[in-house]
Amino acid sequence: MFAASMRRFIVTAALLCSALSGLTGCKGACRELSEKLCDCSINSVEKELCLRRAGQEENRVEPTAEDEAVCEELVEGCDCRAIETEEGKRACGLSR
Repeated sequence: MFAASMRRFIVTAALLCSALSGLTGCKGACRELSEKLCDCSINSVEKELCLRRAGQEENRVEPTAEDEAVCEELVEGCDCRAIETEEGKRACGLSR
């Protein structure tokens, strides 16, 4: 269940990031959040697959300034150690 939720969010976050990070030459907040969530993967193979998916999805959609602002707020509060709790999921944007 957690893995599926995380995958959906990572794809969504990556989709939100594509244009801004491409235009600025550095990573947008949504891409940073996607990579931070990939760091929560249970092993290096899952992490690499996660990072690859995030990179592939990054080119498919243009994020709005609002999307980037939401991701920026989430980056700081997202913590892999708490991600299994409801509060931790909220902090990482994995629940509403």
